[in-house]
Amino acid sequence: MMAGLSKELVFLILQFLDEESYKESVHRLESESGLFCNVKYVEDLVTNGNWEELEKYLAGFIHVNDNRYSVKMLFEIRKQKYLEALDRKDHAKALEILNNELKVFKTFNEDLFKEMTLLLTMGNFRENEQLSKYTDTKSARAVLLAELKKLVDTNPDLREKCLFPGFKNSRLRLLINQSLNWQHQLCKNPKPNPEIKTLFVDHACRQSNAAQAPSPVPNQLMGSVLRVGGFQPPMQPPEAPAFLATSHGQGIVNSSHPSSLPHHPISGGALVPAAPNAADSELTLKRSRPFGIPEQNNLPTSSVMRPGQSHAYGLSPDDLPKKVILTINHASDVKSMDFHPVYQTLLLVGANTGDIALWEVGSRLRIAHKSFNVWNIATCSMALQASLANEYPVSVNRVMWSPDGRLLGVAYSKHIVHLYAYRAGNELRDHLEIEAHVGNVSDLAFAIPNRKLCIITCGEDRSIKVWDAATGANQHTFEGHGAPVYSICPHHRGNIQFIFSTSIDGKIKAWLYDDFGARLDYDAPGYTCTRMAYSSDGLRLFSCGTSNDGGSYLVEWNESEGTVKRTYLGLGKQALGVVQFDASKRLLVAGDEGLIKFWDMDNKHLLSTTNAEGGLPASPCVRFSKDGIFLAVSTSDNGVKVLANAEGLRLVRSIQNQPEAPRTASGIVAKATTITASAASSSTAGAPAGFPDRTIPIAAMVALNQDSQNLANVRSRNTDELESTNLWKPKEITEPSQLRSLRLPDNLLAVRIVRLMYANSGSAILALAYNAVHKLWKWQKTEQNTTGNATTAVPPHLWQPSSGILMTNDIRDANLEDAVPCFALSKNNSYVMSASGGKVSLFNLATFKTMTTFMHPPPAATCLVFHPDDNNIIAIGMSDSSVQIYNVRVDEVMKKLTGHQKSVTGLAFCTDKNLLVSSGADAQLCVWKTDNWEMHGSKFLQIPARRPNNPVGGTRVQFNLDQTLFMVVHGTHIAIFDPLKLDCSMQWVPRPTSGSITDAVYSCDGQSIFVSTDDGSVSVLTSQHLRLKCRINPSAYLASNPSSLLVSPNAIAAHPSDPNQVALGLSDGGICVLEPLESEKQWGNDPSTETGVAGPSTNPVAAAASSVQP
Repeated sequence: MMAGLSKELVFLILQFLDEESYKESVHRLESESGLFCNVKYVEDLVTNGNWEELEKYLAGFIHVNDNRYSVKMLFEIRKQKYLEALDRKDHAKALEILNNELKVFKTFNEDLFKEMTLLLTMGNFRENEQLSKYTDTKSARAVLLAELKKLVDTNPDLREKCLFPGFKNSRLRLLINQSLNWQHQLCKNPKPNPEIKTLFVDHACRQSNAAQAPSPVPNQLMGSVLRVGGFQPPMQPPEAPAFLATSHGQGIVNSSHPSSLPHHPISGGALVPAAPNAADSELTLKRSRPFGIPEQNNLPTSSVMRPGQSHAYGLSPDDLPKKVILTINHASDVKSMDFHPVYQTLLLVGANTGDIALWEVGSRLRIAHKSFNVWNIATCSMALQASLANEYPVSVNRVMWSPDGRLLGVAYSKHIVHLYAYRAGNELRDHLEIEAHVGNVSDLAFAIPNRKLCIITCGEDRSIKVWDAATGANQHTFEGHGAPVYSICPHHRGNIQFIFSTSIDGKIKAWLYDDFGARLDYDAPGYTCTRMAYSSDGLRLFSCGTSNDGGSYLVEWNESEGTVKRTYLGLGKQALGVVQFDASKRLLVAGDEGLIKFWDMDNKHLLSTTNAEGGLPASPCVRFSKDGIFLAVSTSDNGVKVLANAEGLRLVRSIQNQPEAPRTASGIVAKATTITASAASSSTAGAPAGFPDRTIPIAAMVALNQDSQNLANVRSRNTDELESTNLWKPKEITEPSQLRSLRLPDNLLAVRIVRLMYANSGSAILALAYNAVHKLWKWQKTEQNTTGNATTAVPPHLWQPSSGILMTNDIRDANLEDAVPCFALSKNNSYVMSASGGKVSLFNLATFKTMTTFMHPPPAATCLVFHPDDNNIIAIGMSDSSVQIYNVRVDEVMKKLTGHQKSVTGLAFCTDKNLLVSSGADAQLCVWKTDNWEMHGSKFLQIPARRPNNPVGGTRVQFNLDQTLFMVVHGTHIAIFDPLKLDCSMQWVPRPTSGSITDAVYSCDGQSIFVSTDDGSVSVLTSQHLRLKCRINPSAYLASNPSSLLVSPNAIAAHPSDPNQVALGLSDGGICVLEPLESEKQWGNDPSTETGVAGPSTNPVAAAASSVQP
């Protein structure tokens, strides 16, 4: 008999093998150990008639001489095998089964054995009265399965072996990591970031040449190469703390039984709560096959600066945002601020009068403004109406952008929360009005649990509520605080989503998105009114609060133990209000004693202070931009000062050096007033300054016919249309002197480029060639290129790892002539998913190594796209006309979408509307709902008259910036569609001499569309009206030689942060980067602002054909 701990070790190994999908090994160990009988596996074997494997598996659990139940089970299995041989008229096989397998039962019932023998003499064994009801094999196996289940339940030797013991997922990995943590604690000279490369010997930190400070928190050990989340670089900080056991020895209950979870808060222990199913939340070794992709991941190279080690080279004065670059007079007391997560020069401000405003730091303009008003007073509660009627004004308590910057939320002092949609053109549209709480709404935040955007609020009524950001429906209400809730801080570790909340009595609670109440209950340091925040990289947790006696506490938390890791010194002891703070990736900042105070996160002592040229209140509001290059600070005279570091100053200067963007509507220019610039106005800082409202151009909407199949009212534009009116001439670029261009250096074999993209950082370009080889170019930071972004001024280098390997797709089973190459880049720029007609390959972009391959053709993958909210979910278009929703982490197809008639060549997600749009080689469009993966609608693209439709040409799709419309790229034209109605509102047809469209892409700001054509030209269109504003001829960027006449761009990519930079992948294997001249800054002008025509062509167009010029 196996000892208890040995048995448990086998169960742990079984769990590990199952999680790693080693199915054959799992079942072999189950049988050989005899500890666990997998009933599901038995069912599969019976259903499939795999009798030899079934008996081999069951031999580990039952034998003929065990008991009558075991005898009955084995007899029924062999009898079914015997009858199936008879039914197939395979008498030789039946006789073999009778003599070798059924004869053993003769000793138990000789008469039965004789009766079984007689069946061989019958032409049809159904002539036997007892077998007359035998119909077919499938039905008989189902009957056998039901009988076996009954026998299992009654078999005392087997019944208990069918139950797998309850313990948490990935338990073996957790135990190994706990062992590594313990080994690290025993190191004489523990390093903060130990290198653990093997499990075969005990870990020990080597003595470095320099003195090594001991690790302050040894148990917060990074999880080695094999960690939660798949491709984890060595010593990356853990995605979730190890919170299996508390400091009081309280364990977390079996995750497979949610009802057994504790309903009472746990005092002490880990600060982050355990989820009901926390398989991916533990500090555990995560399987390395199949591979999952974490949301955030640095390139696994030794030169990458790791979190927790970010100050190895020290902070320079240029890193601190201390230079006042802007003073804004908001005309009312500023209560909250937030920088846009993408466009860091956009600052959202909320005031005590209930108004909000959007300021553009670079251009010094107020570009949007909203005053408080109730949108629908009739739906308001009586309590809210009574509150609105009293004399106290409505104040803004909190403003916040959604993670993608498409929505903004405002929490008010009276019951209400407003959500606005921020659209291209600097327009704020009313989105949702929610009566969230009774009384004051103290705070709000956005989160994305279960891949659905939500808004979280808290308030005076002592509750926290979660709302659907699309519909406003209440999803969760958390109650348990004994005082008004002051702030909330949602976050996630791996797949675990949770919310911290703080109340004015100094209590901190943690919640999961369920109905089991608060999981943790803590006291804030000093029992203070506290706000919590994570560093901008999401890896470190801080809180800052002020007690009733004015004492303030700024601390960093150890999430694993739920204790204060570091208390920062330098805050005053007599604060008049709650001290406000914020965290970037490297710095902490707080407004205290009329000063702005900075701390290095890794040093408890005050790093620096500034008074921002004076005029600050005792406890000013402070807010970092996402990258920490800007800092907004409220002033005592109803204003805001924006401070910048060296990088922020460079960004603002580059914006100010650009030509002023048109601010017109129907040709009327809005007059601008300058903002007070502190650099030139130290004596007048804080003085009132007038700010203009930027006039918002409103796109003229094209009326659509209700019949979606009729394109009679669709505006179709040809490139020559405006030119023929003599009202507008697009800019023609024909000479190299009219633009800046750079052909990227390449010493590899030049092969036609078929796919092209920029890295999300904008500092690299990745190309896929026809021969399935990938090429990567990187720009470095230099004196000539201080940002390190892609530019035509400095050539990049063709990057290759030291191994010299090429990143090449698997094409052993591919036909390159018929293949549709495709690739996609993860959000963190670390991994590339790619295919060239063969298997789909997953590459590490730092090493060029193939991490895994999957989906053996046929069918072959024809397009790939990562889910925008989950890098482990990939939509894959296939050559068999299906779309497969594939989960990389668990290595399985979650859903197969069918509805296309030809191969799928384009995919695009819309997170705002929970949609996936797909396009086929036959120009069919399909829209799918991502919440249930059901088809929402389908239609075929209408091909303009006199334009040949190429049935094998790829049709691609891309959503615009605000995800309200999507663009369809076809060889014959560009079309703009509404994703919900599938109505086409506009289309653009190239001039006949240009040939077919080869590719098209939106600019990063969504204002332009770049279109490449067969003749080598690139057309730049306005996205709002599809008007041609510039045409770049091939003579401007191609060498003047006879061979260049045959060269054309096959792929086109837009820079992720520079709206005027575009890269072309050429048919001769080259890559060209194009930019407008420094003196011009942009590709031509918007025709609508030059001609005064705001909409598409004013001439009625009866059909798409009428706009095509001969």
